[in-house]
Amino acid sequence: MRAFWRKYGKKIAAAAVWLLIWQLGTVLVDNRILLAGPGETLLALAERVVQGSFWLTVGCSLLRIGSGFLAGLALGLLLAAASSRFSLLEELLEPFMSLLKAVPVASFVVLFLIWWRSNVLAVAVSFCIVLPNIYVNTLEGIRNVDRGLLEMANVLDVPTWNRFFYIYRPALKPYLDSAVRISVGMSWKSGVAAEVIGTPALSVGEQLYLSKIYLDTAGVLAWTTVTVLASVLCEKAVLALWERFQRWEPRCRAAGDGSRAVRSGTGKQGQPAGKNSLVLRLEQVSKSYEGRAVLREVTSGYEKGRIYYFRTPSGSGKTTLFRLIAGLEEPDQGRVCTYGSRISMVFQEDRLCEAYSALVNVDMVTGDRAKSREHLLWLMEEEDLDRPCRELSGGMKRRVAIVRAMAAGGDVILLDEPYTGLDRESRSRAEGYIRRLGADSALLIATHIGEETAEAEQ
Repeated sequence: MRAFWRKYGKKIAAAAVWLLIWQLGTVLVDNRILLAGPGETLLALAERVVQGSFWLTVGCSLLRIGSGFLAGLALGLLLAAASSRFSLLEELLEPFMSLLKAVPVASFVVLFLIWWRSNVLAVAVSFCIVLPNIYVNTLEGIRNVDRGLLEMANVLDVPTWNRFFYIYRPALKPYLDSAVRISVGMSWKSGVAAEVIGTPALSVGEQLYLSKIYLDTAGVLAWTTVTVLASVLCEKAVLALWERFQRWEPRCRAAGDGSRAVRSGTGKQGQPAGKNSLVLRLEQVSKSYEGRAVLREVTSGYEKGRIYYFRTPSGSGKTTLFRLIAGLEEPDQGRVCTYGSRISMVFQEDRLCEAYSALVNVDMVTGDRAKSREHLLWLMEEEDLDRPCRELSGGMKRRVAIVRAMAAGGDVILLDEPYTGLDRESRSRAEGYIRRLGADSALLIATHIGEETAEAEQ
């Protein structure tokens, strides 16, 4: 009981104060037509609740307003997703969405009464209120998705299903949390207001209008209470479903038929890719940023089954070269010929989905939970696999990033300073794992000057 009062005591006290002010106002006014008290309102509500028509009326209003809300929610999400991909569509929709946000509810009601019958009025008005709110917030959320994670997903061929649930969904959460909450309340306010004007049969708005006609102030307040309670309950129900959807972690899917897709590359295709065959060639590749040359006419070839180390100083273009090979950027001149090779990459940053476990992060590229667990156990302890990555140390996160790239596999595996943050023992284990898993790949490893190398050096 003490815990209950600690949690809800202040809210109950605040409600009691306002009820007392309401009752005092009723006594001072002393006119039941102008202002009915809380007791009379409660009695009027009780009289209606026991009637079967009351629940039918509330249910019909819920169906109309809920339909408008769901339609606005669904279309807002779809249009935002399409606009984020097609800039022309965004430009076309911008004035329309601004108009929907600016036009008063009363104008919508009048126009829809001219065009349609009153039964669909609440649906249409609720839809018009919800649509721009959901659209604008969703589009903003999509624009703020971590670009590093999207690059990782592109290089590692993460399926669309996995991208939506583990990259886009958490990024959209802070934008849609408030948008959904506001939209539920606004849809009820606007929907009931539309019903008051259109007075469709079996609607809360119709009952409010009739109570006004008969000067039944207690009835008006009773139906207003019903509207407020329905809005609050719907908001809580929708938010509970939304939170449950956010916590749901569906099994990741594998790309295509279960194997990773082959990147088309920018050069010749179709050369056989057996062991020790050429899988990557750079031909006169140059790249500059703001007039500063980072790479100048780089020409080299890389074969499967070999390790290539890049030990030039920081800022000499190792990361830029890897980004060109991975297809994240295009060279200013020259060609990157992949010969149909599959590319995998450990980025300079970990680029993990921090809210999800190490197991989920690897599962995003394999689509096979057992395989993901097997790979992670090479470098991590069992008890760490299901912990959210935000709770892992920097060294643990780095190991997850290494496992993700190696488990994804590829003819060419790019490792951009893969051992950053690893102690000697962890590094030794990671090197052994990389050599074992990458035995049939061309391994391109960027390291700091002074780090030991083996087998081959570039």
